[in-house]
Amino acid sequence: MKRAAGILLPVASLPSKYGIGAFTEEAYDFVRFLAKAGQSYWQILPLGPTGYGDSPYQSFSTFAGNPYFIDLDVLVDMGLLTHEEILNTDLGSDPERVDYEKIYYGKNALLKKAFDRCTRELSGYQAFEEENAYWLEDYALYSAIKEYYGSVSFLEWPEEVRKRDKEVLDRFRDELSDVIGLYKFQQYLFSVKWKGLKDYANQLGIRIIGDLPIYVALDSADTWAHPELFQLQKDGLPEAVAGCPPDAFAADGQLWGNPLYDWEYHEKTGYAWWMQRIGKALELYDVVRIDHFRGFDSYYSIPYGDKTAAGGHWEKGPGKSLIDCINRTYGPDRIIAEDLGYLTDSVLELVQHSGYPGMKVIQFAFDSREAGNYLPHNYDKNTVVYTGTHDNDTMAGWCANVDREDYRMAQKYMDFTDETLPDGHPEKKFIRLVLGAVSDTAIIPMQDYLGLGSEARINTPSTLGTNWLWRMKKGVLTDALAEEILELTKLYGRA
Repeated sequence: MKRAAGILLPVASLPSKYGIGAFTEEAYDFVRFLAKAGQSYWQILPLGPTGYGDSPYQSFSTFAGNPYFIDLDVLVDMGLLTHEEILNTDLGSDPERVDYEKIYYGKNALLKKAFDRCTRELSGYQAFEEENAYWLEDYALYSAIKEYYGSVSFLEWPEEVRKRDKEVLDRFRDELSDVIGLYKFQQYLFSVKWKGLKDYANQLGIRIIGDLPIYVALDSADTWAHPELFQLQKDGLPEAVAGCPPDAFAADGQLWGNPLYDWEYHEKTGYAWWMQRIGKALELYDVVRIDHFRGFDSYYSIPYGDKTAAGGHWEKGPGKSLIDCINRTYGPDRIIAEDLGYLTDSVLELVQHSGYPGMKVIQFAFDSREAGNYLPHNYDKNTVVYTGTHDNDTMAGWCANVDREDYRMAQKYMDFTDETLPDGHPEKKFIRLVLGAVSDTAIIPMQDYLGLGSEARINTPSTLGTNWLWRMKKGVLTDALAEEILELTKLYGRA
């Protein structure tokens, strides 16, 4: 990677008229803002359909796209909806918060209405269906059956459906053909409109960094359609699930609940499913950030049914075997390794072997609970540095809430006091520290450039109910802010 900079902003956090960020005109406005500000990257979170808890890291499919991101105005242009119908649908009224319940009921109803009215052949639809059949057929069938059973987890479906009895599935394909068609229609619209937005960004010199969660959700089309990929019992329930051990941040550890991979099976197939998955991600994004990269070296296995992660243990992952397969197939140049957290020598060796840039987070540099080499004088060029990620507080929130001794360490490192700050914004010092670091790439969350506090935090790990909600106010992307960011980006040789 050349020396460059970018901004992290989830698609869902974009402003829009319809309750959640989407591939609307506001997304194109943001791309133009990035170009004005001298940025090279727009980093986003996973684009998959969100499941329980609304987390993009717990998706109903690792291949599908989130229908919430479809621009409703496009459906008006196609003659499939009217503006009145959209305005009469309650999609949430808070411009700074997503109301997922209203989006779920309201937007899905509008998409169904549009599909019911679509009588003509859509341009390129047949080609899309054929090219994506390897995942689309299972995803659409899974989604239709899930709807049929009242949206409960597939683990609660009748055994013959859960275990994919051929005659039963054929009957569902026939009886639910319209619902299956609806889910394929949504995926087609998502694909076309995302490609249009990504192509526009690329034309302006902006590359998209996308996120690939290492695990899939337990209740997902992937687990239902391909149980052989995972460590499952004969009844289809997991033998063990994923998470993180207890540490200074979480006394009971983190219980994610994702099914673990049967790595022996994957190796026997030449990692065929993983190559499909990486290939799809590289089709969606210009650069792929592999989340929880350390899980390829060793992964934390928690007995299924445990209430916390405390009783888990470490197991050996696929290591260099998988990485070499990825690099032979796709090369190492478009992948970032999320190598945060406790890193053993073998994890560090695997990151170095891969050739992928690792990650550095400035907030961790001054956190006395976090062991690691996150202070900038320890970095090498082949890294991506952040003030914080979607799992961190905003920089202004961190400055206000962090342990005062840790904050004083940061002040000493950067040689400032609150009294010497001309504008009272300590987060700007940290932005400069990131942009000035030796790392080839620097990514700043949009909230940090806006100087927002903890109210704009995206996610607090191990909590439910208050995450993935924040949206950026309309009108904050001013020319003056773009100029300010451009000057900083140029000053540190990133534009």
